[in-house]
Amino acid sequence: MSTPAGAAAYADGYLAEDDACGEARALGTAAGAHPISAAGGAALSVLAATISARAVVEIGTGAGVSGLYLLRGMAGDGTLTTIDVDPELQRSARRTFLAAGYGPGPARLINGMALEVLPRLTDGGYDLVVADAVPAEYPGYLAEAIRLLRPGGVLVLEGVLDGGRVAEHGPGTAALRETAALVRDDERLLSALLPVADGMLCAVRR
Repeated sequence: MSTPAGAAAYADGYLAEDDACGEARALGTAAGAHPISAAGGAALSVLAATISARAVVEIGTGAGVSGLYLLRGMAGDGTLTTIDVDPELQRSARRTFLAAGYGPGPARLINGMALEVLPRLTDGGYDLVVADAVPAEYPGYLAEAIRLLRPGGVLVLEGVLDGGRVAEHGPGTAALRETAALVRDDERLLSALLPVADGMLCAVRR
């Protein structure tokens, strides 16, 4: 029988990453950005493709790993709006997107604090909102995401299991547990917590 770690490794190796994604992963890891796993990235691609996402918001650009997976699943005429506070990481992400064949049109990179940028985006104007950033800010991301999503739009909060520590009820996981409870109890959302990558909390806006 496979161990959880063995199963995760198998899932990560199920689809091979190309050079653009591999280079972005190496850059993000070196910068301490903790890129999403290959299995998690593939899940993002499938979710984006399932809803034919054309307008996507990403909170936490990193070096472009998750953005690349999102772009691959999105409709060809879609736009990814990706937000990060680190300009150097965003420069790396732009290079990642260009190396993968995505010109400046499909990706709009915004440098700034997410909770300052998100209120400037259009109500109900987005098909998919993905957050993989500061766990303490997840309750704020959730409130903004509900406003931004159209009916039928999808929310993904990545990293909510925090390496398994979320079950330990430590102070560092309080915001993650609060967010998970808010999503579960919100009648506007249909949700599931998936043990993919480091935990993907997914919800559909009713």
